[in-house]
Amino acid sequence: MSTVALRTVVLKTEARLYVREFGTLFWVLGFPPVLLVILGSIPSFRRVDAGLGVRLIDLYVPVLVMVGQIVVGLQAMPPIITGYRERGILRRMSTTPVRPSALLTAQMGLNGATGLLSALICLTIGRLAFDVQLPRQLGGYLLALLLTSAAALALGALVSARARTARLATAFGMGVFFPSLFSAGLWLPVQSMPHVLREIVVLLPFGAASQAFDQAAAGHWPAWSHLGVLAGWTVVASVAAARWFRWE
Repeated sequence: MSTVALRTVVLKTEARLYVREFGTLFWVLGFPPVLLVILGSIPSFRRVDAGLGVRLIDLYVPVLVMVGQIVVGLQAMPPIITGYRERGILRRMSTTPVRPSALLTAQMGLNGATGLLSALICLTIGRLAFDVQLPRQLGGYLLALLLTSAAALALGALVSARARTARLATAFGMGVFFPSLFSAGLWLPVQSMPHVLREIVVLLPFGAASQAFDQAAAGHWPAWSHLGVLAGWTVVASVAAARWFRWE
């Protein structure tokens, strides 16, 4: 059987296992949309904020788009990969024609696709339920979304590389999860943060993503500085994960 055929078999197997994880699917595909509906149901979120000049719900749609990427990268993927290593599955696979890299590629592909589907659901609900305008600079928005997804998966791969057990992977991921949500603007939109705090946050991947989404939504191409921060974090985290990752 060819390498491509083996990778296809692994992908199909992992996909069947993945869809059985109801809890994971809920937190990725259910939690951001449900939170969006809850926030959009608050009357003050549907009124223009005098200080920001926009409705809060308009700011929270891209935030919840990022939440989906953060959940798949830092909460969904690391325990699965680390669990495979902990149970010796990766070590046993290394002795067969199916290389462990095929499983890792399948996991990253499935989680990345699920995160992008979550983003699509949030954008659709925002548009249909709360009249949130679709991004005017669609190309820039999609590029920022892909880089955000890549950064989240790279951080998840780094957590998977450093954690020896699935329990530690969950703990490490949680340690990065909440700061990531804060930098994405879940508790306080980046646009309304104090100047000094905002300047710090935009150096982090999801703070930069927030600004890139905001610019693309307004019809501007995202600043290359924000895209560069996303790309830089992706490269650094990926290189570090590859350096520290162990199959057993």
